[in-house]
Amino acid sequence: MSDIDTAKPDQDQNTETIRYDDGIVRKFAYATIIWGVIGMLAGLWLALELSDASFNLTPWLAFGRLRPLHTNAVIFAFVGNGMFAGIYYSTQRLLKTRMASDLLSKINFWGWQAIIVAAAITLPLGYTTSKEYAELEWPIDIAIALVWVVFGINFFLTLRRRREKHLYVALWFYIASIIAIAVLHIVNSMAVPVSPLKSYPVYAGIQDALVQWWYGHNAVAFFLTTPYLGLMYYFVPKAAQRPVYSYRLSIVHFWALVFIYIWAGPHHLLNSALPDWAQSLGTVFSIMLLAPSWGGMINGLLTLRGAWDKLRTDPVLKFFVASITFYGMSTFEGPMLSLKAVNSLSHFTNWTIAHVHAGGLGWNGFLTFGLLYWLLPRLWDTELHSKKLATAHFWFGLFGIAAYVLGMYINGVTEGLMWKEFDPDGKLVYGTWDEMLVALRPTYIVRAVGGSLYIVGVFVMVWNLFKTWQTRGEVGDTVVVVPARRDLTKPAGKSWHRKLEGAPLRFTLLTTAAVAAGGIFELIPTMAIKSNVPTISTVRPYTALELEGRDIYIAEGCVNCHSQMVRPFREETLRYGEYAKAGEFVYDHPFLWGSRRIGPDLLRVGGKYPDLWHYNHLVDPRSTSPRSLMPSYAHLAEAPLDLSTTNAKVGVHEMFGAPYTDGEIGAASLMAQMQADQIADGLVASGAPDIRDKQMVALIAYLQRLGIDGKGAIEPGAPHVDTPDQGTPVPLAETTP
Repeated sequence: MSDIDTAKPDQDQNTETIRYDDGIVRKFAYATIIWGVIGMLAGLWLALELSDASFNLTPWLAFGRLRPLHTNAVIFAFVGNGMFAGIYYSTQRLLKTRMASDLLSKINFWGWQAIIVAAAITLPLGYTTSKEYAELEWPIDIAIALVWVVFGINFFLTLRRRREKHLYVALWFYIASIIAIAVLHIVNSMAVPVSPLKSYPVYAGIQDALVQWWYGHNAVAFFLTTPYLGLMYYFVPKAAQRPVYSYRLSIVHFWALVFIYIWAGPHHLLNSALPDWAQSLGTVFSIMLLAPSWGGMINGLLTLRGAWDKLRTDPVLKFFVASITFYGMSTFEGPMLSLKAVNSLSHFTNWTIAHVHAGGLGWNGFLTFGLLYWLLPRLWDTELHSKKLATAHFWFGLFGIAAYVLGMYINGVTEGLMWKEFDPDGKLVYGTWDEMLVALRPTYIVRAVGGSLYIVGVFVMVWNLFKTWQTRGEVGDTVVVVPARRDLTKPAGKSWHRKLEGAPLRFTLLTTAAVAAGGIFELIPTMAIKSNVPTISTVRPYTALELEGRDIYIAEGCVNCHSQMVRPFREETLRYGEYAKAGEFVYDHPFLWGSRRIGPDLLRVGGKYPDLWHYNHLVDPRSTSPRSLMPSYAHLAEAPLDLSTTNAKVGVHEMFGAPYTDGEIGAASLMAQMQADQIADGLVASGAPDIRDKQMVALIAYLQRLGIDGKGAIEPGAPHVDTPDQGTPVPLAETTP
């Protein structure tokens, strides 16, 4: 059913009666609440697993597998459904028309929920690409693209049928979000399947890293930020009953943000093997982001001028003000973390986790809660059950965020400083992870307490909204009388931007150009210019068994705790070995540099331990490191090793450029079994069980290969970092949690 079916001319030919589709808004609002509870409970369980490893109850709920489920549930299920609810509600009212197609709206809703359910099933089972915020495998990626296109078609058809010439500022941000997410998702998800739930990205090494964080940073930008800024521009003035503070500031905010944001992705890869020009570009544009971001924050807060008295009694405004404040804090901290000196301390630590959750729980979470408290009573034709409970929710959430974020800031700075501390003789003070974990465990407990307070607030909201629902009036679509469709060909105004707002196609094309510019100028040089990725003659592709072991490493989520990127810092070369070079990763599909170190870096772990040590460490981590947070992977000693797709996997990597011969491809599974037999025979001789046909033997083969090819290798023109004598080396058994 379209708006043509529901828009009926009144007896007065100057007006029409419109029936808005509020049913779809209610569906998305309900899904927001349900998935929010699930996603945040998963986050709490992760916090408990970090405070005590015994909370890793089963392999499919272990930290490595549960973390991507938590991030996807909060970002795409909780925030995503909240975004759709707000967009569907506000778009119809801003354009004075029903959504173009009820069918497309329903496909959008049910398709999105099916994608979330698929993620909730596949991620704990280990079906993952390992790419942060893009972990879902290729069939689900295709479904995401199709559902997003359905949403985009419905939105733009509604723009075409609008009854308002002028496009309000919220709609600008919706347009940018739809275009940017489509481009980001499709480019980052390009992969070659080898089975129904396994694929390899077409990019390798530093190219994959750059594309991933071009996507990862801008998923934050165009999924968690720009659509929510659109919601801010609509719902904050509505709740405050005040106009937006500055129309001109809105224009500057929008165009500066959508152009600059897309360039900032490389700041996630500072001090890494990424070319310096790309790192510097990311830093420069990240610093520039401060101006438009704070312009938006100021515009939002100053919209509340004259409504401060209402702020004391209205919990909705409390949530909105706190949300905008968290947005300002996060968008100040982000550029600061993009400075190389600050990043050298913060990266791989819980400082980044604090930053992310301040934005996620504060900006997105609080704005969503305020939206639900404002929206649902209106959709139910009733009053909110209790403002006192809503206010209690606000304070539970605020104190929960404070405890969580402050705990992680303290934890992150502590980590960074302990990693860098030297004694008067120039030796590392903290040579083992066990020593550091003693200092970090109390803040992990504080993190769990803060998360618990936040979730208590969510349950208070659920109860309050349930009691509100019980008093609902007649639930249906909103019926309004609006001016009859006017001539939309007439100029929308005298200024250039007013004219642009009256031409949605031109506006969309200009927005697309602004969004695409950064990607074009960042990605193409890295992809097209071979000299940007210098080769290293000693680097060889993985053997068939090592390739299988790498896939097991990915499935178990090891990259969520261990990095594979030794930065060119003295403390890291002393602790882990030679710094990482771009040419080492040319056969890595996907890259596994990681973004967090809950355990040590593994880039140079190959050959440092005997196979038996790896076996013992995987079966019982506490046997090699008593304070370890790592879950047991004893199930890998029982899970059968499936070599049925090994030939296909090797063939795909040959297609990507790995120098395998036809004979090696055809005999890949046989060669993998031969290497497994060799490793297993050595383990049996050392007293371990026979695991020649188990997954653990492949994982051990992969771990023993890590960093072997790149040790001591120097790329042409690259600086060499000498590794001073550290004295008696610390046994590796003591350095791994």
